[in-house]
Amino acid sequence: MSTPVINETPNGTTRPPRWAVWAAHLTTLVVLPSGLWRIALVLGYPAGYTDEGFTDFESLGAKVWMLTLSVVCELLALLTIGLVRPWGEVVPRWIPLIGGRVVRPMAAVVPAALGALALTVLWADVARWWTYPHDDMTGTGNLVVGILYQPLLLWGPLLAAVTVSYYRRRASTRSCGIDAA
Repeated sequence: MSTPVINETPNGTTRPPRWAVWAAHLTTLVVLPSGLWRIALVLGYPAGYTDEGFTDFESLGAKVWMLTLSVVCELLALLTIGLVRPWGEVVPRWIPLIGGRVVRPMAAVVPAALGALALTVLWADVARWWTYPHDDMTGTGNLVVGILYQPLLLWGPLLAAVTVSYYRRRASTRSCGIDAA
């Protein structure tokens, strides 16, 4: 005899579909290759640049910018997981002032949707990476960097799909009177 599948979270909302969970986790992976490449530059490895082209990346300001960009991108991608986890529905208790409060659906949906739109627009041109001249890179570096940045094309659409899933789940529980916040 099989056990019935419970499709509710402890917060009383429906569980996210499996595809949404996979898509949310995939967002962290599509950001990773470009971030690791930038970290290689920070550590002093030319990572596809010619000697002359790499000099722009040797300043402290450039290193701080690339490291910050890599960390911020990964942290923003990790926020997508909140759309499929309980902490995206109820703020964890350890967070001062707002811990334990129910997350209003639109407080998550609006920034996530705007982020998905911005990311889609921002990274859309990466598909044409190889049509632009990269005189400061070696031929192999140009190929490899282009490949490392291509996954970023998926970031916006993945976030959009997970956001729609979150909205549908939360809107359906709100209409049932579960979300009183």
